[in-house]
Amino acid sequence: MRTPLIAGNWKMNGSADLVEAFGRAFAEAELPDGLEVAIFPPFPYLEAARRAFAETPIGLGAQTLNPLHSGAHTGEVSGRMLCEFGVRYALVGHSERRQLYRESDEQVYDRLLAALGVDLIPVLCVGETLEERDAGRTMEVVLRQVGFVMSRLEPQQRSRVVIAYEPVWAIGTGRTATPQQAQEVMAAIRDYQASFDAELASAMRLLYGGSMNAGNAGELLSQPDIDGGLVGGASLKVDDFLAICQSAG
Repeated sequence: MRTPLIAGNWKMNGSADLVEAFGRAFAEAELPDGLEVAIFPPFPYLEAARRAFAETPIGLGAQTLNPLHSGAHTGEVSGRMLCEFGVRYALVGHSERRQLYRESDEQVYDRLLAALGVDLIPVLCVGETLEERDAGRTMEVVLRQVGFVMSRLEPQQRSRVVIAYEPVWAIGTGRTATPQQAQEVMAAIRDYQASFDAELASAMRLLYGGSMNAGNAGELLSQPDIDGGLVGGASLKVDDFLAICQSAG
């Protein structure tokens, strides 16, 4: 049975007060058995989050990382540095990194390898734009993004990867893929993994990202191939994020 994961990506949002509020709320929260929870705050809040989340089930994640361990790369953060702050997960290939910062499939792959190299759990983000969906290219785009990375990994490396399907047209827009649309893509990703290893495909965790909220989380998470969520805006509201976590039971 796959362990569900609810992850909150704060993007360039949040505050020290919000970190403390999450720590207090989740220290007392009753969550479904076996659920993993992760928060991906901006880098400056990692140390505060490590302290605030110490007595909670929340794991720490990083929103990106540099492929190199060190060097003359002003403004960048390496995986080794993240590990010193207790980080367990790292996002790679988020659509905003791909679009705003022009990260290519090759750069996404390099970041994922860097995460694996320091024993972080990479969350590989994939998804299509509205234009690509309207052109009927959803599966082509998503499976190309998945395949570029997964086809280059060894079996042991693949087993550590979490994949988050986030239709770009549904991120921060209030629009959400229907549970059936999301399930169709998730099933295709899992079928693709089965071409490498059926056992791996069955065990790999697939998250849905794209305006998941307290109102729609239950139906999305009830789909057979959706094992959790990568939550954006709703992860900045303690009560909403907690409700999504409780929907995963």
